[in-house]
Amino acid sequence: MKVGFIGLGNMGGPMCRNIIRGGHDVIVLDLNPAAVKTCTDLGAKAGTSPRDVASQVDVVMTSLPMPKDVEAVALGPNGIIEGIRQGTVYIDLSTNSPTMIRKIAGVLAPKGVVTLDAPVSGGAIGAEKKTIAIMVGGDRAAYDRCMPVFESFGQSISHLGDLGSGAIAKIVNNMLAFSNMAAAAEGLMLGAAAGIDPEALNEVIRNSSGNSMAYRGVAHKTLNGDWSATFTIDLAYKDLHLALELGDELGIPLPQGAQTHNLMRMARGMGFGGDDATAIMRVYETTLGREVRKKKQ
Repeated sequence: MKVGFIGLGNMGGPMCRNIIRGGHDVIVLDLNPAAVKTCTDLGAKAGTSPRDVASQVDVVMTSLPMPKDVEAVALGPNGIIEGIRQGTVYIDLSTNSPTMIRKIAGVLAPKGVVTLDAPVSGGAIGAEKKTIAIMVGGDRAAYDRCMPVFESFGQSISHLGDLGSGAIAKIVNNMLAFSNMAAAAEGLMLGAAAGIDPEALNEVIRNSSGNSMAYRGVAHKTLNGDWSATFTIDLAYKDLHLALELGDELGIPLPQGAQTHNLMRMARGMGFGGDDATAIMRVYETTLGREVRKKKQ
């Protein structure tokens, strides 16, 4: 299948490379020339604009940081809308607002274009290993048609319903994960402040009911003092904002999500926005003037 891929960042890059390795004919576009070269070295072709990419493919995919970025690439000047052909499928892999993806779909539909939202979960490591989950909303026939592409870069692939369903599932998943991270940071700081060795406490939690993937991520980063980002606080803050917006639209109270959002707002105010999302622990460490670390050998 001829695939256009726009956005070769921490997630988009490895996803796109796996699509190339899967035998698809891929045209790529990114603001980072090095990211483009990594893909062209594997056999992809470089596009010159979203319009150019969309004009040459059967499926065009975007993987971008913010809903406004997706809107600009899809509908802006020299965007996908100006080049896309009738019968092409547009797939947004970003963590996007369901309202935004429906807006884009409504504009593209008169051109004979079907839109799917297909956000992913599993992190950059999962993207490299092809183990990510893909949550898809939209036309079932288009989903089935694009399955060979999905299978080239993902493992757990689910069709969840109408357009926007994928975005909603991803927003809910991320809200749960980030709220869990906030609880993990709180618990680790409480135990350490009470005098328990953090490594011993971590071992107990990993083998008890407090364990989770989010907890393990916070504990690992905290104990090693490593805040290098695989997914930044800034991006997590954006995702939680989308969850709170959805809660407002539906009249659903989200006290845990709101508290975690405020904690991340504090982290960003302290200058930690570019750190890994687990660095919400740094709010506690900075405020209390103590670190939760492994004992030095």
